[in-house]
Amino acid sequence: MKELEFLHKDFFSPKKYKQMVKSYQEKDDPTGWFDKVYESAQGDYTKVFWADLEPSAYLIKWLKQNHIKKANKKACVIGCGVGDDAQALNDFGFDVIAFDISKKAIDLCKNRYPNSKVDFTVANLFDFPKDWFENFDVVYECNTIQVLLGEYRKEAKKAMCSLIAKDGYILVSCRSAKEKDEKKDEIPKPLLKSEIDEFKTTYKLKEKSFLAYDDNQTPSIPHFFAVYQK
Repeated sequence: MKELEFLHKDFFSPKKYKQMVKSYQEKDDPTGWFDKVYESAQGDYTKVFWADLEPSAYLIKWLKQNHIKKANKKACVIGCGVGDDAQALNDFGFDVIAFDISKKAIDLCKNRYPNSKVDFTVANLFDFPKDWFENFDVVYECNTIQVLLGEYRKEAKKAMCSLIAKDGYILVSCRSAKEKDEKKDEIPKPLLKSEIDEFKTTYKLKEKSFLAYDDNQTPSIPHFFAVYQK
């Protein structure tokens, strides 16, 4: 486990993390490294370096302001990490499927929430079960697209849209960039406005709300939080 110590929250090295991700990207293996992040936590979900350990405040605000009056309403959380957002959707009355490509992440979720009604499961966004197609009233995507490059970003957006039921919503949270070449070599690579706009320009969803904001880190990091409807 010593070789993964640089991914542990207490010993995190941004430089080594970025080198690792880049090495997988160069092998055209865009998701092969995710499990290592969760493995490095050694069974302690609080030691996952990117885990906020609380649901998104923007997700909670949207759920409070938008009551979906439907029996057996369903939600899907993409790349669920250690499960905060999935559990929040469950608390708001949704039947939730929360998936991650990392088995270690799903193990952490199940250990963290042993009595949860959320279906925490291992799955691949690029090859998800057929019965998930257009099956969810709410799809929540947080920070998945930004860790991908090139065509994988477009393929991810296409797959995400195919999860949304008719009249359903997708909520998209990500880091943002203002200029075309800004942070072009960053890991994660922020989304341009034109990239997130593809949810409406390419995939023909209706933009219901759009927020550009700076988070509360020091220094602050610009983000987008957008809601689209099929």
